[in-house]
Amino acid sequence: MPAVEPRIVVLQEREFKVAYKKLHPNQKKAVNAAILEIVDNPLIGVEKKGDLKGVFVHKFNCPDRLFLLAYQWDPLTRTLLALGVHENFYRDMKRSL
Repeated sequence: MPAVEPRIVVLQEREFKVAYKKLHPNQKKAVNAAILEIVDNPLIGVEKKGDLKGVFVHKFNCPDRLFLLAYQWDPLTRTLLALGVHENFYRDMKRSL
C-alpha cells in the first residue's frame, strides 16, 4: 500500500479574514499564491524575535505594493494571522496577540 501524505490544514485568524475580504480580486490572486508557497514551504518567511517569537512573516509583491503575511505553522497546520502593508503591521499584530 502506498504511503499517504498527511493533509495540511490552513486556518485563518479573524484579523487575516477581515484584511483578505477588503482586497480587490487581483490582490486576492497574489495572496492566494503566497498562501500556496507557505503551505509548500513554511520556512519561506522570516521568524520574528522578541514579543513575536514563533510568528513568521512572508513578504511578497501584490500588484500595487509589497504585502506582508504573518503566520504560524507546525507540520500539519498553517495558521494565517495577519495580512497587510508594512505601515503599522507589527504594532497591530502585537496588539492582537
